[in-house]
Amino acid sequence: MLAVVDTDLGYGQKVILPNINLTLNPSEHVAILGPSGVGKTTLLHHLYQQLAEQTCLCSQAQGLVDNLSIYHNVFMGGLARHSRWYNMANLLLPFTQPQQQISVICQQLELNLPLQKKVSELSGGQRQRVALARALFQHQPVFMGDEPFSALDPLMGGRLLNLIKQSHQSVICVLHDAELALAHFDRIIVISAGKVALDTKANQLTLAHLSQHYVVTDESTLPHCAG
Repeated sequence: MLAVVDTDLGYGQKVILPNINLTLNPSEHVAILGPSGVGKTTLLHHLYQQLAEQTCLCSQAQGLVDNLSIYHNVFMGGLARHSRWYNMANLLLPFTQPQQQISVICQQLELNLPLQKKVSELSGGQRQRVALARALFQHQPVFMGDEPFSALDPLMGGRLLNLIKQSHQSVICVLHDAELALAHFDRIIVISAGKVALDTKANQLTLAHLSQHYVVTDESTLPHCAG
């Protein structure tokens, strides 16, 4: 699917991850873990730039429009599928078909709220699920997420992750939850000290293995951070 070969990653003139080498295979579920500030988000955004035409990105910033409804925020994931005139008309008077489609997605994400409710009125966990719904509505084969379940309790996070996996051929996520990564992903990449410190199959790892590269808390999760 994608090979990153001898690539320096960073922003501006600052290199955070020098000489990175990674190969991502089709139909893989990959978790990216590591301590705060090591470049996990930088790596994820580079991967997205290379695969943007086939990928939906659920970023930590979310990019939601507060004064628009749940419906319109989710519908933004499908703007590219329609003409400008269709999108403008739908903004003024939402069409029945996309409303039904978005309602189904929101129900799957356990977001049982009126679609007309403004995003500004939602809790952090609800906002995160709106961002997930928008990603699902893009209908892309690859899902990339930057801590897309961080505002949810672990049980709900696991349920929604299973939905994401069922809906996409490949899933690549930056996570703070080591247990979630071990339980639901095929492969785990750990970024530490400016390099890929670990890259192996999840079924060959334990929390003890991961703790050799960063601190895993008593609750078996990493701190809530962007990386």
